[in-house]
Amino acid sequence: MESLIKFVQDEFVTKKDFPEFSAGDTITVFYEIREGEKVRTQFFRGVVIQRRGSGTAETFTIRKMSGTVGVERIFPVNLPALQKIEVNKRGKVRRARIFYFRGLTGKKARIKEERR
Repeated sequence: MESLIKFVQDEFVTKKDFPEFSAGDTITVFYEIREGEKVRTQFFRGVVIQRRGSGTAETFTIRKMSGTVGVERIFPVNLPALQKIEVNKRGKVRRARIFYFRGLTGKKARIKEERR
């Protein structure tokens, strides 16, 4: 049964070409917003906290600070409204899910940049 699901996903779901990114990276996600008849592009820039799932069910969570309030947003990788993803900075973290990042403030909330 699982092979059948995988076959259908590979055949019928269109994969978008997004750059590789992981937890700790700072990315900008551009996505479409529909307001009645109008369509506009909005972006969300923040740090990737996690990537989870696989195949068509894969999602990633981004966290940004809006003033003094932390805002998190979960995006499915195969969301039709996603236009593009830009990787601004590559972060060097030791874990795949950096939930501890939520509790950090000030200088402790910085992530070291990975050298390439």
